[in-house]
Amino acid sequence: MRLVVRTCLLLSRPPPDHPTLAPRHGNITRPTPGTGITLHFKDHKGNLIKTIKANEGDDILSLAHEWDIDLEGACDGSIACSTCHIILPPEHYDQLPEPSDDENDMLDLAFGLTDTSRLGCQVHVTKDMDGTEIRLPSATRNMFVDGKKPTHH
Repeated sequence: MRLVVRTCLLLSRPPPDHPTLAPRHGNITRPTPGTGITLHFKDHKGNLIKTIKANEGDDILSLAHEWDIDLEGACDGSIACSTCHIILPPEHYDQLPEPSDDENDMLDLAFGLTDTSRLGCQVHVTKDMDGTEIRLPSATRNMFVDGKKPTHH
């Protein structure tokens, strides 16, 4: 029942670019050449999709969108879906703060959940993540509009 309420609230909110809403993610600035934190995005089989450079504090969902990596984020980073589900190596997962109760609730709905799963919108890059492999699951569950991907400004 709680999930239904969240969906209704999300659908009744102003558009993401509305001036009354604080940005939940985005505003990615690519690092100056020769700097940045290296992240390797891989598919569910471990095949490299793309290696990128990020700045400390960037969130994984915004980075994926900036670099055209297929990580959905249907709720636009409001912790109301699990479509930005990622899988981290245990050594990097253990360095992150514990997921919030809201994030854990959404992770319970994620396809292919693992012990080191997180929501990409909630993972912010740290210097310790340099060289991290970020795995995308083989599928996602989009309870809003299956197959629709958000557009970002």
